[in-house]
Amino acid sequence: MIRTGDEYRQSIRDGRKVWIDGEKVADVTTHPMFKPIVDVRARIYDLAHEDATQKVMTYANEENGELNAIANRLPTTQQDWHDKRAAVDLVQREAGGVVTRVGDETIGEMWSLFDGQDVLNEVDPRFSENIRRHIAKSITADPFHVSANTDPKGDRSKAPQDQDPDMLLHVVRETDSGIVVRGAKYETAAAYSNQAFTKPTIANWGNSELSAYAVGFVMDMGTPGLKFISRTGFAGKGPADDYPLANRVDEVESLVVFDDVEIPWEDVLFYRHTKAAAFIRSTLHRYSAFPFVQRTLHLADLMIGAALWNVKQTGLEKQQAVQEKLAQLACYREGINAHLTAAIANAETSPGGLLMPNQSLLYAGRVTALSQLPAMMHIARELCGGQICITPDAATFGDPEVGPWLEKFYSINDNWVSEDRRKLLSFARDLLNSDYAGHRLTFQLFAQSPPFAQLGAVYRNFDFDGPLGLVKASAGLSDKIVGGVPD
Repeated sequence: MIRTGDEYRQSIRDGRKVWIDGEKVADVTTHPMFKPIVDVRARIYDLAHEDATQKVMTYANEENGELNAIANRLPTTQQDWHDKRAAVDLVQREAGGVVTRVGDETIGEMWSLFDGQDVLNEVDPRFSENIRRHIAKSITADPFHVSANTDPKGDRSKAPQDQDPDMLLHVVRETDSGIVVRGAKYETAAAYSNQAFTKPTIANWGNSELSAYAVGFVMDMGTPGLKFISRTGFAGKGPADDYPLANRVDEVESLVVFDDVEIPWEDVLFYRHTKAAAFIRSTLHRYSAFPFVQRTLHLADLMIGAALWNVKQTGLEKQQAVQEKLAQLACYREGINAHLTAAIANAETSPGGLLMPNQSLLYAGRVTALSQLPAMMHIARELCGGQICITPDAATFGDPEVGPWLEKFYSINDNWVSEDRRKLLSFARDLLNSDYAGHRLTFQLFAQSPPFAQLGAVYRNFDFDGPLGLVKASAGLSDKIVGGVPD
């Protein structure tokens, strides 16, 4: 099936316990800091029902005879990836800004575990059955799925068992019905999602093969014992006329506290098995990195558009220095685009029989997109100029006494009047210079993994044999030499 926006809203009115700004939230669908992004997610569901967009957002599932969301379809062909890419593009255009945690890039993390069923079978065959069932459920039930990943961690110089054990999520006991877990996870969109793939952090989960920290499961976000302690939202902090992005597409993060939460056995994907934990950490972004990097491509388009409109309205687009900066932004954008396109053109069959983007190209593209983002934001900021930090707010433009002066000094000609310039500068400020802009930058850099881990993924997936062989032959080295790339 494909859910409607209203069905999604109703699904998260389940009595969950959410706090923000010291307030216990009665209904996340109506709270002013959550409502805008809940409405975006609801809109994505509704796009699957509308005649103009249904073909992009859905596919006809031959197995059940239903329309299902293209985002949740297991990828087996290049066309599947082209279809997924088109759906993400549509969602980003419809949102009018960058939205990341809306389900299509987090569901891919479970596909990585689908590829690891042999590992799961080493623990218990039930666990591989569980992942297959949950993937089938994601296709047919269309839940809003996110990824609970980052623990508070505590003192990272110590093993988890050598400090407060709750700093990393762990199993405290078993019951006939399942396992009971305690600890916490940070997760974007947790407070308004339906379920989360919860798995070990990138930090140490213990060296023992039977570590209680090596646990993964699918978490129903309405389960008793969960508490969502959210960061303050940007929506409503300032007028929408002045902060159009912050008020429309702010995705709120939460510390999700597991206060002795019971996880049914049918939702457990692995437990007390460090090999499974290591597998999922090494392959977690095998699929999900693609739509994540695609978001950065959309962010690049927003920066180019804001910068180019700004230089056009002041008549500077023909200056060579300006064109050079615009070209740098274009090269950045096309570098991301090239990696995405090539990753699908050179896609690889996964261990589970799916089609995964070329891993070396995909992870190199992620590093290209994220490592260069701060410099590209700075170039866009330069092209937009200092007015993005000194322009008065919309209310002042509307003031009867000083408004006429602003209209005079912000109007350039008949094509560029003060109101359009104010809107453009407000948008550019929120994109590049506001609290929301700073948050967006940090989120992009760390949302999937820290920069060192992103480079680690490139190292593990790049084929070093080619360069080694080339130099061995060109330098005339003998066959006596040994040593490849260290693990």
